[in-house]
Formats: sequence, structure tokens, C-alpha cells
Amino acid sequence: MTHFGTSRTPHSLSRPFEVRGLKVPNRIVMAPMTREFSPGGVPGRDVAQYYSRRAAGGVGLIITEGTYVDHTSAGTSDKVPRFYGEAALEGWSAVADAVHQAGGRVIPQLWHVGATRAPGAPPVQDAQPVSPSALTLQGEPNGRAMTQQDLDDVVAAFAAAAADAERLGFDGIELHGAHGYLIDQFLWASTNRRTDAYGGGIASRARFAAEIVAACRTAVSDSFPIFFRLSQWKTGHYEARLAETPAELDALLAPLTEAGVDVFHASTRRYWTPEFGDTDLNLAGWVKKISNKPTVTVGSVGLDSDFFNTFQGKDSGVSGIDQLLDRLERDEFDLVAIGRALLADPQWAAKTLAGRTADIAPLDAEMLKSLH
Repeated sequence: MTHFGTSRTPHSLSRPFEVRGLKVPNRIVMAPMTREFSPGGVPGRDVAQYYSRRAAGGVGLIITEGTYVDHTSAGTSDKVPRFYGEAALEGWSAVADAVHQAGGRVIPQLWHVGATRAPGAPPVQDAQPVSPSALTLQGEPNGRAMTQQDLDDVVAAFAAAAADAERLGFDGIELHGAHGYLIDQFLWASTNRRTDAYGGGIASRARFAAEIVAACRTAVSDSFPIFFRLSQWKTGHYEARLAETPAELDALLAPLTEAGVDVFHASTRRYWTPEFGDTDLNLAGWVKKISNKPTVTVGSVGLDSDFFNTFQGKDSGVSGIDQLLDRLERDEFDLVAIGRALLADPQWAAKTLAGRTADIAPLDAEMLKSLH
């Protein structure tokens, strides 16, 4: 069913938000979405226009698509942007400038794909996939298990990217620790079979992520915030769990919080789904309750079906956000990330904040081929 409109003015979405030196004019965030529109890993003028268009449309904070850090095994496509090298960084500088000129704030999502890298794939074709235990998400062998030198090199690559982000004028960074990519491969017991200090219990599995956070915190100023995206689900494994209980979630979050995470971005398929059985709190709500840190919620906001249906070629209609506003007003979470709805309508934020949700365009699955 397609629902239009909301029964009240969304004042809670229009409130400003601050963390460290980042000041966001409202609670609406553009979620990171991989596009593969950067030939040779270099974001061009069209990428700057793509993001600035959403900022001009009222989005308070933009989190860019995932961008590869400077490690030979970090990527698996030569069309996904990189966050290293003179040409790519010059392109990202133009993105930051364009978003700021349009009135928005922007942070890059820093990414290493780990064992999801296809052997022989660009951008570095002879780079062997690396991961905690040389296992894909399906449990099949791929590449090699990371040595201590590998771990140190990847930590340094994330820290260098964080420093470059601040130097280029970005407003913070997000570390991609979700969806079964490298950082998440360490967090998940199914892909982390290590018997050293980086494997075993959930707190030990979080050590690598915490080292990356700490290195990034050291590489940037006190005014520069660090977001961390995490998820229970993995690509192709939608029922996967890092934590079965709030206590296990606490064990995961504690080292990350201590290392310097400022905001957790809790990725779910449907924001209204309770995370644990005894309350209707979603994942972002539980993370905030346990960590006492601000959180971003995400998952089919403003649409009447989840992303899995869209990527199967099915259209999505516009859905009301009254339940979202209820949760935001009781401070279950602090920010709301919008993904596909902003692809369908770059003016989604402005229309929503003005109470014009009846004017929001639905998502035609064909739009995913252009992502303009």
C-alpha cells in the first residue's frame, strides 16, 4: 500500500544537531549509497552536483557513498571512488565545497571491502583479498588471513584518510563497519575464526575496529567527529547477528566508544523493527541506550518496501513517517538517514520539513540505473 502525507508538522526533524565541531541544521541525513559513477576512482563534477543537489534540497548532513582507503586490497571496482591520490582527493575537495555552498554538511564514508573483494578485480588487480580468517561471508576460502603487518597497514590507511578528510574541509568521517565488509568481518564470529588477540569473544573481535577508531581520533582534531556504521545483517545474510542480547551489544560497543566513536549509525532494513524482544526499541535505540552516544537510524524511511525489493526491480511507493516522528520525539535516536527516497526525490527533505509530503515522488526502480 502507498501512503502519502503525515498527520503533523515534523518539528522534531527540523531541530539542529551538534557533535564536537559539527553543527547540522536539521536531523535529516543522506545515507551512503554505492554508485560506481567515478571512473578510475576519481569523483568528477557530476558527483559534486549529485551531492550538492541533495544539500540544496534540505538535507542537513550527507554521508557519501563508500570510498576506498589507500590499501591495495581495499576495493573491488575501478568505478567506486577512492579517498587517496591527488586526483581523487581533488575531486572530493570539490564535493565538500559544493555541499557547503548549498548549505549542507558532508562526511565521507571510509571503506575496505575485505574478503568480499573478487580476486583479480580492480583497482589493484594483483592484490590478494585479505580478511580476518580468509573466509567469505558464505564461509568459503578467499585470499589470506591478515598478518599483524596487514592489520597495522590498514589501520594506518584509515587514519591517513581521516586526516585527509579534515584537511580537505569535510565535517567528519564515517567508518564503514557494517554489512559484512572488512571491519564487520572482524566483528562477526562467522568470518572471524582467529585465535589471537583479534578473535574469540565479542570484545576481542572488536579490537581491530577499536584500533582504527583510535588511530583516526589521533589523526584529527578534537572538533572533528567520527561516525561508525554497524549492522547486525550482512549482504546476503539478512538474519545474521553480532549480538543476541543487550549485554552482548554492550560488549561490542564499549571498546568502540572508549576508542573515540562520537556517533553510531545503526543500519537496519526496516527502522520500525524491534531489535530485542522485550521492547520496541530498534537497533539505533538500543545502541544509544547502551553507549550513551548519539545514533543515526536508517531503514526504509519514507518508502513502503525495503531496499531488497527495490534492488529486485520493484518500485517503492511513498510512506508516511508518523511512527518515525514518534520515535524521534522521544529521543530513541538522534538523526534519521534517508537513502532510496532521496534518489527518487532530491527535494524529499525540503518537502517533508515543509509538510508537503503529498508532493514527494515515489521511487521507480529504473532510477537506480542513473542515481542522478
